[in-house]
Amino acid sequence: MKFEEITEKEYIDFWNNSDQKNFLSSAEISKSKETGGWKCHYLGVKKDGILVACSILLSIRRHFGKYEFKSPRGLLVDYNDDEVLNFFVRELKKYIKKNNGYELKISPYVIYKQRDINGDIVEGGIDNSNIRKKLLKMGFKRTEDMKSEQVIWMFSLDLKGKTEDEILSEMKPNTRSHIKKSLKNNITIKELSYDELDRFYNILMETGERKSFKIRELGYFQSMYKLLHDKDEVKFLVTELNLNDYIKSLENEIDEFNKSISNLENTKKIKELNDLINANKEKIENAKTILDEEKKDTITLSGSMFIMMKPEVVYLASGNYEKFMFFNSQYLIQWEMIKYAINHGFDKYNFYGIPAEINTKPKDYGIYEFKRGFNGYVEQLIGEYTLPISMFYYIFKIISKIKR
Repeated sequence: MKFEEITEKEYIDFWNNSDQKNFLSSAEISKSKETGGWKCHYLGVKKDGILVACSILLSIRRHFGKYEFKSPRGLLVDYNDDEVLNFFVRELKKYIKKNNGYELKISPYVIYKQRDINGDIVEGGIDNSNIRKKLLKMGFKRTEDMKSEQVIWMFSLDLKGKTEDEILSEMKPNTRSHIKKSLKNNITIKELSYDELDRFYNILMETGERKSFKIRELGYFQSMYKLLHDKDEVKFLVTELNLNDYIKSLENEIDEFNKSISNLENTKKIKELNDLINANKEKIENAKTILDEEKKDTITLSGSMFIMMKPEVVYLASGNYEKFMFFNSQYLIQWEMIKYAINHGFDKYNFYGIPAEINTKPKDYGIYEFKRGFNGYVEQLIGEYTLPISMFYYIFKIISKIKR
């Protein structure tokens, strides 16, 4: 076996055919980080001239001229092939030490234990406990899932061989209801252009302030758009509602209800229709209030960002304006992108991050409940690990602790 620097093309060809393929380990995402001071290293292992393992390592200078190295969603290697894995890690340590590095962080895109929709371990399912043990034995230190830089717990939906009708019928009744109501209310979806990304960003900012989490700078989303949009690998979507059209549809419904009442004798059914009429009148008054406040016919309700790199669509970021959350328009965005994934040959729809250990009902459990409504299953990756390369790893840990 031979360890060597490889070309970007060699890496991309290997990545494209890897079952660990993920947008975070893509060449374009890694290269985009160069503007922030990171440097890309393409490294691999060849056996009889054939590439059998590889990785992009990103490095950046830290204290005392020492370098942090990391491989987002790497290494791309068969973790059950001990010979290749041990050789690759051993050579990586030499390479990093030679290049003044003090640590290597990895976050493999490998399932730890197969779980069902409730987060319970599937009996007889995938179990990669042995991989975790190997990494620890090799000197890697595992980061607690809640403190990892990358998402470890996710919720996904298998789309292989499924039709739109099948996926819709398997959703929770409440989720289907929200989708149908959004369509009935004439809520529409708009894909944003580069010049409109501030609309998405404003939604994120409002959501971040409300929920007390940090939001990336607008420049990040703009750079992702420039990097991926022309290759159909990113979408920024918002939901919109024309209030005048919405009011008109509610008024038309009231007219239909009144016509039905005039032909009825069943007092129970008449009461039900009168309740619906009163509910619509309340919605109309609410819509008129919003019209007065917003001073415009069409309002933006929510927004989401998606990464599309086969085999999966990844729901990466989203937000809602709090005052319009009762429209539940986020359900419609998800349904739109699930249909997109089915019709464009994606095998998986990845709702992405959920809280760790959901069976304990942690903070933000509602995020999981929202995603669970679409059906699917919980995924737990084997985790994030750091391999100390030199004594500076321990020195920087002490410095970091003192700063905290």
